[in-house]
Amino acid sequence: MEKRKENWIGWAFVLPALIVFLAFVVFPFVTSLLLSFTEWNFLSGLKGIKFVGLQNFREILKDEHFFAGIRNTAIYTVFTVPTSILFSLGLAYLLNGKAYCMKTLRMAFFIPYISSAVALAAVFSFMFRSDGIINSVIMKIFGVTEGPRWLADPTLCKVPIILLLFWTAIGYELVIYMAALQNVPRDLYEVSALDGATSWQQFVHITFPMISPTTFYLFVVRMIAAVKVFSAVNIMSLGTSSNGNTSIVMQIYKNAFQKYEFGYASAEAFVLFIILLAITAFQFWGQKKWVHY
Repeated sequence: MEKRKENWIGWAFVLPALIVFLAFVVFPFVTSLLLSFTEWNFLSGLKGIKFVGLQNFREILKDEHFFAGIRNTAIYTVFTVPTSILFSLGLAYLLNGKAYCMKTLRMAFFIPYISSAVALAAVFSFMFRSDGIINSVIMKIFGVTEGPRWLADPTLCKVPIILLLFWTAIGYELVIYMAALQNVPRDLYEVSALDGATSWQQFVHITFPMISPTTFYLFVVRMIAAVKVFSAVNIMSLGTSSNGNTSIVMQIYKNAFQKYEFGYASAEAFVLFIILLAITAFQFWGQKKWVHY
């Protein structure tokens, strides 16, 4: 009787979390998966749902806008994830142990991460306008009469988005790396110094292997965040993104909430899920080779 009472108490604590998980994770996932096999315009109501099998997925293979989103998302990921991690690691390594400036710089770099993504995107949009601060500096330094059209050019429009993603990622990664560096045993550095190891050799053979679990964690988190980029693209394009700066999530949003094609948008969302699953699986496979616990 006492054991059964303990089980009921345990379930009472678990049940709220289980209900939230089922309601906000499992149910939306299953619903989206089922809708991906249908043709449904939200404005037509539930009676407008029509089963079409794999037609949505066949249409995705011919959708140039979706592939433009994949291409741009890959560019955002390649130019922000490795660079921000390497920059944060180098900065954390330089600041490690320098208590007189560590807290100040850590706070300065962390503020963009905790700030509103919409507000930051609006600030960057203002800075990169044709008459913005960036073009004013360029015209003054190089003596030109007109600066680049950062937000309108199909190629240059990626630059402000990449810089914003890079800048907002540094603060979080810096704090995580500084915490990881504090946990590296100082004895290892002292012993290696007695053996004549240089600072670079200490970093390569001691620091980097010891913090490899942290690097792996940041790669997983930042890869997922980069693939799901939305606010920066939406704000900087004023909601009218083109093939030059769109992303996968932006395409899903436009099809679902501008065209109300929920069936097609659900199919795109499921493809995004498969992409994220493949990326995460590859990272965990590489964990066995590159991460040292």
